[in-house]
Amino acid sequence: MAQPAVAASDLEARFSDILTPDTRKGYEGYIVKPEGLLAFAKALRDEYGYDYLSSVTGVDYLPNDMMEVVYHAYKITGGPPLVFKVQVPRDNPVVPSVTSIWPGADFQEREAWDLLGIRFEGHPNLRRILLWEGFWGHPLRKDWREPYYEGEHKPFKQRTSGPHFWHEDHSPFGKNVDYPPGFDPYTWEPETADQILYESVVQRTRKPEQEELHSEQVVVNLGPQHPSTHGVFRMIATLDGETVVALEPVMGYLHRNHEKIGERNTWIMNIPYTDRLDYITAMSNNFGYVLAVEKLMGLEPPERAQYLRVIMAELTRIVNHMWAIGFLLNDLGAFFTPALYAIEERELILDIFEAASGSRMMNNYMRFGGVVRDIPEDAWDMLVKLVTDRLPRKIDELDRFLTHNEIIKSRCLGVGVLTPEQAIALSTAGPVLRASGVPYDVRRAEPYGIYDRFDFEVAVRYHGDVYDRYLIRIDEMRQSLRILEQAIRDIPERGAPILAGKPQYQVRVPAGEAYGRVEGPKGELGFYVVSTGKANPWRYHVRAPSFINLTALEAMSIGNKVADLVVILGSIDIVLGEVDR
Repeated sequence: MAQPAVAASDLEARFSDILTPDTRKGYEGYIVKPEGLLAFAKALRDEYGYDYLSSVTGVDYLPNDMMEVVYHAYKITGGPPLVFKVQVPRDNPVVPSVTSIWPGADFQEREAWDLLGIRFEGHPNLRRILLWEGFWGHPLRKDWREPYYEGEHKPFKQRTSGPHFWHEDHSPFGKNVDYPPGFDPYTWEPETADQILYESVVQRTRKPEQEELHSEQVVVNLGPQHPSTHGVFRMIATLDGETVVALEPVMGYLHRNHEKIGERNTWIMNIPYTDRLDYITAMSNNFGYVLAVEKLMGLEPPERAQYLRVIMAELTRIVNHMWAIGFLLNDLGAFFTPALYAIEERELILDIFEAASGSRMMNNYMRFGGVVRDIPEDAWDMLVKLVTDRLPRKIDELDRFLTHNEIIKSRCLGVGVLTPEQAIALSTAGPVLRASGVPYDVRRAEPYGIYDRFDFEVAVRYHGDVYDRYLIRIDEMRQSLRILEQAIRDIPERGAPILAGKPQYQVRVPAGEAYGRVEGPKGELGFYVVSTGKANPWRYHVRAPSFINLTALEAMSIGNKVADLVVILGSIDIVLGEVDR
């Protein structure tokens, strides 16, 4: 992708002492010297209008003895990214933190520290985020080995028979736990990880000693448990009375290092793995990943396949938002009737997915250059009836039952407010961003596939509270129906090609990097991939909207009551499979 016309020459002239174009074949953007990163980033935001930092990705270039951090910055008014990178030596990978400029980098920098060992100088809370504090090493490094190690890439040469060894027998740290000198795990009294965590929350809210009325703040754990809707998640809240004054989201209980698995898989093996990120939106997950790889391969899917992709993506948005509203109501205590509406319509859409892909949830439907199969004729007839008749009625019914419900309004209006400035600065995306009055939608801001052909509006609400985050999902389902009606009308006749070239079980992807992003139901879902020209990705990174949207959870929660926390969390709409990966 060409760099935006914003004055590439101006940037290069102004920052000639710290900035050079990335001239590696298949790469884009600029390489910035670490010592000039903050000045460059501040100018990008304040003078060039790149106020939205979407993605921060760490890459281990082991053969070059180098770590790289890749940034994708956008203008909230739309357009392509400005990509820039910082390169540092592997033995001392220190990069200035950009959280003072783009606070939304907070969790992403912590993730790069946790999994790659890149230290971000100046970060206000640089701790592990997906792994526990006693974990040994940084598992996305290319020279890190887990206890049972078979090989670098799949397919492994042997499965259960043949020679193998336990890597922990060769590791000074046993089961990947780095015990300090003289430490005996059998006599250890639990102390550290939670104390560090609690201290990080309490430290931000210590009251001045000179206050006349002494009141003690209380640290309260909410979780970790599986509250039936969002997954195994924990919030540590500091309360002054019943008012939240600080909050720390704690995640990682479901972490299985999806990206490490992805770098050992072949390129095509990763498609079904993307289904398992946000298991409610598998079709959208497929879409983002194949887009990234198609950029490197130079593939253009046939027309009918493009329409089928849009149809599946917009049906997925309706499925997600139906489910999200049902979950939110569950968090509010309204358990049965509204959830039935969400479940029934979802099941009918899953019938379409099953007919096309063979599976209801883990669809594995899209391929590089198209889709794996067409929708059968009887399923197509079901689809037309759903889109033109049943779904519009059911969305209207949901709206009529819920929107002016007195209890819903009293629990949601003015609760969990996120201002437009906060939403942009904290890199939120999707309904969370648009409910705060920011009409940013990747389908419009940087259209992909054939979205530029469709007439639809970017749904936006302006109060930034839980209520507007509910309303925005009702609005978006109606816009998805508009897109679906046009796609059904305009799709090429059955029998047209649905895949560029022949089906392949092994693909070679040209060397280079690519970032593919889609407007998933929860926000921008991005895949950053690096190829060395071999059968497996060198780097495979997921910009997960559920994970990054949680960066704003504390800002939404401060000043609200502890009883509102679960509702605020529900309004973000997270799935822990995507948060933890």
